[in-house]
Amino acid sequence: MALDEHPDYVIDQQKVKIVKALLDVLIMPKGLKSGEPMSKALMGYQWFFITAVLCAVHRNDRTRRRYETATLEIARKNFKTYTIGVVFIILMLTEPRYSKFFSVAPDASLSGEVMLAIKDTLNASVAIKEHNGKARFNVWQRRIDCLLTESTYQPLAYSNSRMDGRLPTAFLADEVGALPSSYAIDAMRSGQTGIKNKLGCIISTKYPTADNPFEAEIAYSKSVLDGITEDDTNFALLYEPDNVADWQTDDSILRHANPVAQELDYVWQDLVKARGRALAMPNTRENFLTKHCNIIYSGSGTETYVDINDVLACRTQAIDWSNRVVWLGVDLSMTNDNCSVSMVSEDDGKILSATWFFIPEGRIDEKNAMERIDYRNYIEQGWVFACGNKTVDYGFIEDFVFSLPSKLGVQIQAIGYDRFNALSSAQKWDKRFTTVQIRQHSDTLHPPTKLLSEKIDEQDFLYEKNQLLELNFTNAKCTYDTNMNRYVTKKKSQGKIDGVVSLINAVALLQLDRFMNDQLDFVVQTG
Repeated sequence: MALDEHPDYVIDQQKVKIVKALLDVLIMPKGLKSGEPMSKALMGYQWFFITAVLCAVHRNDRTRRRYETATLEIARKNFKTYTIGVVFIILMLTEPRYSKFFSVAPDASLSGEVMLAIKDTLNASVAIKEHNGKARFNVWQRRIDCLLTESTYQPLAYSNSRMDGRLPTAFLADEVGALPSSYAIDAMRSGQTGIKNKLGCIISTKYPTADNPFEAEIAYSKSVLDGITEDDTNFALLYEPDNVADWQTDDSILRHANPVAQELDYVWQDLVKARGRALAMPNTRENFLTKHCNIIYSGSGTETYVDINDVLACRTQAIDWSNRVVWLGVDLSMTNDNCSVSMVSEDDGKILSATWFFIPEGRIDEKNAMERIDYRNYIEQGWVFACGNKTVDYGFIEDFVFSLPSKLGVQIQAIGYDRFNALSSAQKWDKRFTTVQIRQHSDTLHPPTKLLSEKIDEQDFLYEKNQLLELNFTNAKCTYDTNMNRYVTKKKSQGKIDGVVSLINAVALLQLDRFMNDQLDFVVQTG
């Protein structure tokens, strides 16, 4: 967009001038750059964030901003809350009359941090706060009013403020990693229906648990950045290290999570000292790694299963399945959840695959809203089948499997299943095919999990375009048991991974079959 080459969006230079003019008269209230104009005091990432969020517009309608969600993942003491405070001041001065702005956080103190940032900045910026002795802003104990536009900002606490019924032009969700659920964010977003230039700012550092609302937002943003999910309204600036293992010595880990440290030497020196304390005092490591390195320390036994870029490199145009021997894996989850069937074969050492998904037809709209996935589009693409009403129709999935030999011309060697939800279906398939129960335990799943990962790394895995499968791979996380056996876990994963589970089940049968036939070159041994 900055080069004016995007067909749909452009940086509005007039908006840039307005933002620059306001930042010239907003004064930094505290810190080493206290008293300086904000235009000189802001860090590089802050300029980038503010310009992208406020000045990127539709090419054919420059009154409409591009981004509706702005996600910022950044380590502590990088001025993330203050950045949003600056954005709010600009919006209060430039948005339509009677606009409403809110901040939400786990408690009143955290929610009030952005109010404190706005208050301090206004007090330091006399040229903005008042003109010719007439106030432009009124700062009250629990709200701030902009008298020029009659807009209002109010902090809300998750614990004691009802979020429903609000109509926010813009909202901030702060320290989202500490929120007990996504309720506050969902309530704010639902209140923005019908607002032309809505904006939701989602910011946080990492927290020790992988199962929190911020990790879900991060997973969604990464799927957009990776091109798996199409969402032109989502802007994300994610500062987290590529390498999480060598935090004791690798300076790049500190630099990746702390952009301010690359501009302010005193911040860098403080980080180096904090790392030294974490090395000498193990009880401080969790705080250091999560808050200053954006590494989930308590979840260090959990890791991304495979790099999504490696998966995307395995995508192929078309696979001819006719006359191939295939192995099937199924993941029949709870009847109101996603189910999946995967099929694999081999060709000259490569694993060929296809994966299909099944969802309750009566829950499509609900799932679209909750999971932020366009299931109707995926149904049109042929990756997803809607069957049943509020629950998945297992009979539809059973018939689908029965139809594969005639539909694709394949020979089903065996079908692998998890006894927990698929026993009834397996009994029906067993009348025509060989069925194998796959015990869902690390010692059973480790070999196919490792084999599939290695085949993906080596680009010896092929699949036709399937964005929902790619999203499943993005969500999938692995953990290790006490014997260091690696397996994909639904509990630790962010979002649905049923396609990956069914695929691993299918690979387990292929691997077992080749082992039984002494083709050991295709088998990855445990340990």
